[in-house]
Amino acid sequence: MKLIYVFDAYCGWSYGFARTMADVAHRHPDLPVEVVSGGLFLGGRRVPIRQFGYVQGANAEITRRTGAPFGESYERLIADGEFVMDSEAAACGMAALREVAPDRAVRLAALLQEAFYLDGLSLSEVSTYRVVAQRAGLDGDAVEAALDRVSAADDFRRARELGVTGYPTLLASLSGERVVTLVAGNASADEVERRIGALVS
Repeated sequence: MKLIYVFDAYCGWSYGFARTMADVAHRHPDLPVEVVSGGLFLGGRRVPIRQFGYVQGANAEITRRTGAPFGESYERLIADGEFVMDSEAAACGMAALREVAPDRAVRLAALLQEAFYLDGLSLSEVSTYRVVAQRAGLDGDAVEAALDRVSAADDFRRARELGVTGYPTLLASLSGERVVTLVAGNASADEVERRIGALVS
């Protein structure tokens, strides 16, 4: 069995789920985890963040249910309203980080989201990936070079093949190519643990 974690770096609920995902990965170091970027803000949804009037209310609910904090720099972005979330750029960045350190993809996804939701850094800027690389102890030059090679297309195609349309989604891939949904939305690590246990019992 392996786990497949489909998230969007600009999805607040994915950010709230990061702690659960980290706990699950820690509890099951023997289970490989494939991290896939989805495309929440593409095409006509790449608009100034003020057009998503639900963001602040959703963030308050995310904090209430998951404990995930939102930083002052991020809050200023929301208040200003001009920032445009681009899931394609974020997915490319995640692909570059994953290429450099594939065995640390879960942690890198969390660090990427912290760069946005705590520090207010744009996931469209190369400098952000250098910050994430430094925090992860990776070679910033290697990550920047990877950014020139990767695209988001493979991730988006993979998410479509898996039938995932909402984030975060955690799947279990079983023998015979059977894929089971463990989480679609929010869940605690204990809830995920019970669901994994039911599959292997």
